[in-house]
Amino acid sequence: MSEFTFENDAQRVSYGFGLQFGQQLIRNKFNGLNTAAVFAGIADIVESNKIQLSEEELNQAYTAIQAQMEKDRAEQAEKMAELGETFLSENAKRDGVTVTESGLQYEVLETGSGDQKPSTDSTVQVHYHGTFMDGTVFDSSVERGEPASFGVTQVIKGWTEALQLMNTGDKLRLVIPSDLAYGDAGAPPSIPGGAVLVFEVHLIDIL
Repeated sequence: MSEFTFENDAQRVSYGFGLQFGQQLIRNKFNGLNTAAVFAGIADIVESNKIQLSEEELNQAYTAIQAQMEKDRAEQAEKMAELGETFLSENAKRDGVTVTESGLQYEVLETGSGDQKPSTDSTVQVHYHGTFMDGTVFDSSVERGEPASFGVTQVIKGWTEALQLMNTGDKLRLVIPSDLAYGDAGAPPSIPGGAVLVFEVHLIDIL
């Protein structure tokens, strides 16, 4: 697609609407999403108000795609669970790895000088680097260059448990089973169902 030349503010605002709608499409992306059909729908409703598909046809298509998405998510979660089970089993054998009763796995990378641990009532400041089992980064305050602050119970179960094991200044590597993270549902679009998550977490401060 050729680059658009902006000649006035109306075009710039129109482009902004397009970006917003594109972000919404990304959040609801499915296999087979066709941008040409999307543009056709926008043009029909905005420019001519002549709709080419009936409500019944649209509802049938929505139902079919929704069913396919649910099937795809279930299959992906099952595959991720199988991979995760192997990954957790192998990681648990590594020197320095502790496995808690819940199944959380952690190892101490650095020991801080603090002597306080967060409680469930605490708000903490941390730096973290989150990856999938293959090392692909999905979220990282380290890469953003700015630590994050949140309540100990405002995060996934694996984090809530791990933070209460840490003293200020500690840095842990966490391997979090899916049931202590986002489960079979995942956190679309970035985290698939059944995913085991790996974090390096540095507890900077208890606020």
